[in-house]
Amino acid sequence: MYALLAAGPDSTTAAVQLRNDDGTPASEARIVPRAQLPGTVRELEEAHRPRWVWDRAGHWYPELLAGSARVEKCHDLALCQSILLFSEFAAGTGYAQQAVPMPPEAMAPNGAATAPSGQDSLFDAPAAANAPQAWGLDTVFKELSAQKSAINAATHPSRLTLLLVAESAGALVAAEMQHAGIPWREQLHRRLLHELLGPEPAGHARPEKLEALAVELRAALNAPSLNPDSPQELIKALHRAGIDAKSTRSWELMEFKHPAIGPLLAYRKLSRLFTTNGWNWLEQWVHDDRFHSEYVVGGVVSGRWASKGGGAMQIPAQIRSAAVADPGYTFIVADAAQLEPRVLAALAQDSAMAAAGQDDAGHNRDLYAGIAAEGFGGDRSMAKVALLGAIYGATTGDSGRLVPQLARMYPRALNYVEEAARAGERGERLTTFLGRSTPPVSPEWLAGQRSTTAEEQRRAEAAARSRGRFTRNFVVQGTAAEWALCWLAELRRRLRALAGTAAPGTGTPQLVAFLHDEVVVHCPQDLVEEVTRIVHESSRTATHLIFGAIPLEFPVKATVVQCYADAK
Repeated sequence: MYALLAAGPDSTTAAVQLRNDDGTPASEARIVPRAQLPGTVRELEEAHRPRWVWDRAGHWYPELLAGSARVEKCHDLALCQSILLFSEFAAGTGYAQQAVPMPPEAMAPNGAATAPSGQDSLFDAPAAANAPQAWGLDTVFKELSAQKSAINAATHPSRLTLLLVAESAGALVAAEMQHAGIPWREQLHRRLLHELLGPEPAGHARPEKLEALAVELRAALNAPSLNPDSPQELIKALHRAGIDAKSTRSWELMEFKHPAIGPLLAYRKLSRLFTTNGWNWLEQWVHDDRFHSEYVVGGVVSGRWASKGGGAMQIPAQIRSAAVADPGYTFIVADAAQLEPRVLAALAQDSAMAAAGQDDAGHNRDLYAGIAAEGFGGDRSMAKVALLGAIYGATTGDSGRLVPQLARMYPRALNYVEEAARAGERGERLTTFLGRSTPPVSPEWLAGQRSTTAEEQRRAEAAARSRGRFTRNFVVQGTAAEWALCWLAELRRRLRALAGTAAPGTGTPQLVAFLHDEVVVHCPQDLVEEVTRIVHESSRTATHLIFGAIPLEFPVKATVVQCYADAK
């Protein structure tokens, strides 16, 4: 059964209606004051356990959570539309012509910030011209019907269904994690900032220790008026000092021997801490000893998550010791071992690479160590460099030198990513296992590939190679994101079931963080063993949901810690 939730006649009301699976009304439409909406949702959730259908979870679910209303499942129309508009599986269904334009604020971000250089048009979000500012029940049902028709007519309906269900479940998880927050001790964080940066500065001044490094840097570069926060000024000062750096990237600066390099690298590290996770960050994102970051499901074109605020996807090691579990609780930090390489082995059906992830007794082992034992003299670091180089398209340095050896060992896996790269260079659409596709290339990109002058051809070839590097990684990273999303959704389902059977007064385990291939559960200490088992079972279920019965597992390492920093 579905429960449609949409805007009411005015901004103070919402409209709710139950629909049967075949689309027929199961109840009359109800107009509910927004203040009473959480109670209405709790009532319908308890009585019917429907799948809630709304324009997007971010419009409704935070308000429901604030009113102590949680839902079991939903269908997020905005997230699903973003997938269906581009999916190769739905290309022949006519969905693009039937889709209802989304309200501009409902469109899921499409990862433009992650586009390779010169390829921004590849990631443009679908136009929302003439889109209504809010959807009523009729519009919600019209779009749901169009999406269901597209799924039924798709070339791989079961895969696409799994992707859309997992993506929508991810929207619920994201809202719940933002609502719950990660336990974060403000006083510990302030103490760390004081130790690393000095006392909190007034206004826009630099902290004491950061300013001391700036003074040292100016002296080393003989540039008394240098603003080290200005890349333009800094590169000029470096050149005047005989440091011929082409950029101010840390890895490039480390290649030079000069008295200024040490204080410059130290300054940049502390400056990032000050601007990204300093006192202003604390004021904005940490409340009541909880860090409430805003997650963006599908925020990257490959399907990976991003964060709209707070930087939850990149928590620096310098401040992780401020994340401490509540009394009587602990953190279970679980991450999937060598996720992308294992996904590549599954996609390519490379039995030799899959076998490298198991010992002689058939038990899981470190995939890099297994590959190293078979072809890199037991050197795990060499095997890792080679495999990641193959996935990311490295052609120079150690990766470029080691990839050919890997290709001889695992030709099926290497051919898989090579074919994805060549298809990308030709401008073709690439698709993950469950059905998330790259947006089509722009007319400008295609026109560039038909250029005739030597200079235009060089630019076109560079653009094609750039797209090939992107598509090579897209099929692996995107499918890995699908696996992680299924793992997360199954883990949420099982944790909800566990909480439903807990004795009154028993603490509840909560998902509080998700970082690509890692989840963090804030868990009552007396449930650690049970929740750890659920973490592992959920990973096995995710593998079976996507790939079925295959001779390859996706093992998860679960660590129990009181402080998040101790898990690393």
